[in-house]
Amino acid sequence: MVLNVNHLTLHRNQQAVISDLTFSITDQQKFVLQGEIGTGKSTLLLALLGFVPLHSGDINWFGKSCRQEADFMPLRGIVGICFQQADDQLFGPTVLDDVAFGCLNQGKSKAEAYQIALVQLERLGIVHLKDRPVNLLSGGEKNFTALAGVLAMQPKMLLLDEPTNGLDAKNKAKLTALLQALELPMLIASHDLAFSEALADEVICL
Repeated sequence: MVLNVNHLTLHRNQQAVISDLTFSITDQQKFVLQGEIGTGKSTLLLALLGFVPLHSGDINWFGKSCRQEADFMPLRGIVGICFQQADDQLFGPTVLDDVAFGCLNQGKSKAEAYQIALVQLERLGIVHLKDRPVNLLSGGEKNFTALAGVLAMQPKMLLLDEPTNGLDAKNKAKLTALLQALELPMLIASHDLAFSEALADEVICL
């Protein structure tokens, strides 16, 4: 079992946004969270890595119950998350620098980190952007750069928050194919029904 959520309740501004939620994800399963704005999709993804406190219930990662900051810290290196706004996680001077950053934090040499980054940029079809300043990227290019940075760290699971935001039809199809090909468990928050139907093994409605 990769992730097991039991009777989870989350509060925002003293109001429940997630109530008594239970689900489990095993190897290579792709789950999609669906719901209107304000139903707690982003809050849930953040809570799964300990960025939002639990009101009640239990989060179990890889067989271990996680409630305290010390429990969640090790997970942040092996569970990759792409935020709804890619700008929240892009800060390298160039695309290549940004994608290599996580690998450097993992202790890899500069040569190895940059080689891994190049492989991921090639994989996502954006290697031509490697020397471009991050602040000059389009919204879609930022999304793919953020995903490349997460994949470069070789995560055991992906959490993706509205990954099709800002993508045109061509890039949405490209992203769908890329995620379908990844043999990783995923939990994806999305309001895009066609994208969800193409990817989801199961749908969680909030």
